[in-house]
Amino acid sequence: MAVAITRQDLSADELRREAARGRDANATRRMLAIALVLEGHSREDAAEMCGMDRQTLRDWVHRYNAEGLAGLSNRRAPGPAPRLSAEQEAELAGWIENGPELERDGVVRWRCRDLQDRIEREFQISFHERTIGKLLAKLRFRRLSVRPQHPESDVAAQAAFKGASLIW
Repeated sequence: MAVAITRQDLSADELRREAARGRDANATRRMLAIALVLEGHSREDAAEMCGMDRQTLRDWVHRYNAEGLAGLSNRRAPGPAPRLSAEQEAELAGWIENGPELERDGVVRWRCRDLQDRIEREFQISFHERTIGKLLAKLRFRRLSVRPQHPESDVAAQAAFKGASLIW
């Protein structure tokens, strides 16, 4: 069964002009194939002249009929679904902002490995350590961190020492 091009807003010549202006080589090739079909070439000949299969051209004609020229460009693949929800990501960002607690987390500053363990404990989702680094980049955190403060440090003693060392 022959496929009919129902969209008549562009003629074969106008399709060729759009193809000449375009920067997407694949979409250009598809426009030229559709222009050949509009000029009366068979679908098989038009597909062969443009380096595609007859069935592939049929699929692109359907997309052109439904969406116009925009339908001839490749679509971006959606990629895998995120494993953490938006609420879980916000909670993770809060953990990072507040820093770890020595009693609960057993560390004085976050490393990817420590966050990996906490995420697995709290959300029952296991990530690879490298994925934690990518997740931190997605949340706009950098590798730089403040120097950790020892949990048993005495701020008053440090201030007294600094004051005493300034006197010669």
